[in-house]
Amino acid sequence: MNNLEHIIREQVWAQVDSQVDSQVDSQVWDKVDRQVWDKVWDQVKFQVRDQVRDQVRDQVRIQVRDQVTETIK
Repeated sequence: MNNLEHIIREQVWAQVDSQVDSQVDSQVWDKVDRQVWDKVWDQVKFQVRDQVRDQVRDQVRIQVRDQVTETIK
């Protein structure tokens, strides 16, 4: 294979790869990405919400307890 053939093949494969990548991204990956994200978010969002609620409750309880203790003294 001479140099010109090599250059042409590299350019052709680069163009083919780019087109395939673009089609896979737009037709497959974007849809899978959205579906997976939606499922993961649905699973995680309630866990995160519950953790935040628990942390805030704990902080508020400590503050209220401290205030009541100070008031009683």
